Amino acid sequence: MNLRITSVILLFIFTGYTLYTMSIAEQSLLSFGYQLISSPDTAQVVFDLYIMAFLAIVWMYQDSKNRGKSTMYFLPFAVLTMVFVSIGPLLYLVFKPIEEARKI
Repeated sequence: MNLRITSVILLFIFTGYTLYTMSIAEQSLLSFGYQLISSPDTAQVVFDLYIMAFLAIVWMYQDSKNRGKSTMYFLPFAVLTMVFVSIGPLLYLVFKPIEEARKI
């Protein structure tokens, strides 16, 4: 299975699950995040996740710059990554041209 198909499948599954959980949640996304970082054990997982998100943002920025894309092209992916972590990079891979996606 190639990278594009895998990215599309994961994007749909994860986005659908995210929308579902947000629709049934009893608290806002911000209050949930605050609750997670209030305990050292869950805070460690959140910090780890956002370190990976930061690395993905750096990779997307460098890749879009190398492909001659503007910052405005990269910005929506970065914002989605900062909020939902996985959705930004998955969407970036879905929109990456097929020839370039095969090089990864």
